[in-house]
Amino acid sequence: MKPRIPAAPHRRAGVAVSLAIAAAIASLAFAPQARADATLDRIKQRGKLVVGIDGVSPPFGIMDPATGKVGGFQAELGEDIARRLGVKLETVSVTASTRVQFLQSGKVDLLVANIQWTRERSASLSYAPTPYNEVGGAALVSRQSGITRWEDLKGKVACVSQGSNYAEPLDKTYGAVVKGLRGIPESLLALKGGTCAASVHVQPALYELLHGPHAKEWEGYTLATSDLLIPSPTVIWTRRNEADTRAFVDGVIHDWLKSGYLLAQAGKFGVPDDYIRKATDKARQGSFDKAPPEIQEN
Repeated sequence: MKPRIPAAPHRRAGVAVSLAIAAAIASLAFAPQARADATLDRIKQRGKLVVGIDGVSPPFGIMDPATGKVGGFQAELGEDIARRLGVKLETVSVTASTRVQFLQSGKVDLLVANIQWTRERSASLSYAPTPYNEVGGAALVSRQSGITRWEDLKGKVACVSQGSNYAEPLDKTYGAVVKGLRGIPESLLALKGGTCAASVHVQPALYELLHGPHAKEWEGYTLATSDLLIPSPTVIWTRRNEADTRAFVDGVIHDWLKSGYLLAQAGKFGVPDDYIRKATDKARQGSFDKAPPEIQEN
């Protein structure tokens, strides 16, 4: 038998370097799974959570005349998330045309605006899978319009916010001529000015308009039908690949439901609570509704 010849020193060193490189690559490969994102760390380090909310859109967004700041249902939810993180809250008003851009660019950390789940949105953003509300669209019309069903909008102009998920069913299902405007205020002005036959937005906002402090100026208008357009789960949105952020927020929503906090806030601000009441009962029985799964894995 031939004697075993020891490996040359430079060869042993090469093997050691190769093993070290392999180990480094392996650690990099597993790092994202161990810590999906650092958003929560950044929030705690700067001492501030920045949340995108709707602008003045009662009952979701309510202007405080003393301070000029927007409060209301969404701001209150954001405040509770910030409190749990031990930081202050900063709110940023977003519109249908800016909200996705603000989140993706890092201008806001979360979207607690009234944005329902859609397959298209879940392709570019992520979200806490437990909805905190369920909202559908309603059509505000003149009492003289003769519009009493969604089908009555065929061939008529329906104004929506830019980026609204109501545009597609209005067009494809009901044959309306859809006109996208910057937001709800612009849409309502267009309705009053006769540019559109209907202003289509989330039902609670239009209900508040007809029954809130400014109801008198809308006496000549009504909701065309009580049937909601594509009722959909309302979720809190995050950037993609932020597994720890969405898990934290989802846990908060679970607690909101089980403790009755969400139901209490809905009552405080006049948010219709049919879904929230049912979801609260389910949560207390250990069951939670979930929004549809995302197109891609986080």
